[in-house]
Amino acid sequence: MTKEQKDNLFVLIKSLSKSEKRQFKLYVGRLGVNEDSKFLLLFNILDKLPRYDERVILKKGIVKKQQLSNLKAHLYKQILISLRLNPSHQDIRVQIREQLDFATILYHKGLYKQSLKILDKAKNLAIANEEKNIAYEIVELEKIIESQYITRSLSNRADELTIQAKELSQQNVVASKLSNLSLQLYGLFLKTGYVKNDAENKRITEYFNAHLPKYDINTLGFREKLWLYKARLWYSFLTQDFLACYKYALKWVSLFYENKDMIVLNPVFFLRGNHYLLESLFYLRKYDKFKEYLFRLESVTEEKGFPLDDNIEGLAFLYIYTNKFNLHFIEGSFQEGLPLIDEVLEQLKKYSNRIDEHHIMVFYYKIASMYFGAGDNKGCIQFLDKIISNKSLQMREDLLCFSRILNLVAHYEAGLDYNLDVLIKSTYKFLIKMEDLYEVQKEFIKFLRGLGDIYPHEVKNEFIKLHDKLKEFEDDPYQSRAFLYLDIISWLESKIKSMPIGEVIRAKFEVNLLEK
Repeated sequence: MTKEQKDNLFVLIKSLSKSEKRQFKLYVGRLGVNEDSKFLLLFNILDKLPRYDERVILKKGIVKKQQLSNLKAHLYKQILISLRLNPSHQDIRVQIREQLDFATILYHKGLYKQSLKILDKAKNLAIANEEKNIAYEIVELEKIIESQYITRSLSNRADELTIQAKELSQQNVVASKLSNLSLQLYGLFLKTGYVKNDAENKRITEYFNAHLPKYDINTLGFREKLWLYKARLWYSFLTQDFLACYKYALKWVSLFYENKDMIVLNPVFFLRGNHYLLESLFYLRKYDKFKEYLFRLESVTEEKGFPLDDNIEGLAFLYIYTNKFNLHFIEGSFQEGLPLIDEVLEQLKKYSNRIDEHHIMVFYYKIASMYFGAGDNKGCIQFLDKIISNKSLQMREDLLCFSRILNLVAHYEAGLDYNLDVLIKSTYKFLIKMEDLYEVQKEFIKFLRGLGDIYPHEVKNEFIKLHDKLKEFEDDPYQSRAFLYLDIISWLESKIKSMPIGEVIRAKFEVNLLEK
């Protein structure tokens, strides 16, 4: 993406729907003097531009270069004010915040009783919708008003507000500690992926236990439980305890289904919880439950009452299509999954400003894996190169690692062995820079390095030897992580049996279904 296209104002304008643009122009035109205002002229220019180009703006002569920055800032603010007035953006949080603003204005005008009346309604609404931070702000303002002007005859009013403030404060502290812990664990996962050894497992466990606040599950509200399940989920992901991942992701999702009003208020958390539930089921290879929850998620997002704004649409696409890929990976139906690729690439263009680059790279890895499973190694290499050549992005080490290993395998399968030695060396150098090199990776690199010295009729026997070695790591809690990203075992079996890898995985899937 070019630097010009990243201009915040330009990106905001391009994100507006037709109705939002129409409302903005009506909002600006509410006073006749604004009809030819410079910021509206700037809006119209930017709306028509295919890409941000400052030279085009200045050429129009509506503003000097020194004034452009201020004009853009003013236009940005006016667009946000217009969006705030749009009914589609009037959620509970905005409504409560608006009531708090109204009450503050009345307070400053000395209309204490009117202010307290609005605050009481806003507070009840905030508590009912688990907006306890705003509720605490409201109680604090109530305390200020009551301390300055005696408005009620109730003798216990001071005690009532004091107790309420204390309870909200304690709940907010617990929620804050849990959300901090959840965020820190998530950050660790993005940086390093799963724990690699006992030392890392011990370090993560000690960190988790030290930062987990004391709590009584029976006293926790919706919000505190949500952060608790998120924190425990990320700890379970980091330590590769996928049964625990499933347990806490299910608690997370069930919390929403038990409090359906919260789906509308917190659709992002609802979508994320479902994604992690599906991801844990994918790792556990629980096919029936995976299909059930994927179908349920897709059905809920298509319901009339489900909130859909630009952000939610982008996330729904991200999570649903990621798991549609995973469904094909479980089934081994790579050929049938190829049509998904064009759908995803088209949607990625649509949501390019709403999906972060890390998740785009994850999609590229899944696309590469789909091509590899379908036998299109050149297509696989094309998308892996997009990940490997991305020098500006800090991604999970494991994603970069297995992109390089899959790249080696795809080059070998495609017969592109003229530069395989160079690829092996560069991959090995990259892996050495990681804190630990897994036995699975060591054995695989050793195998590839020795391929050039093996006679063609001996290759199959070498595949069998490597298969036997790697099978030893399949149930190892740390080594097995390699198989979550790249099913090397199935690839080796496909070489030994002279079968496409898709057929090998499909046969395993069918056996697994019969055993159930």
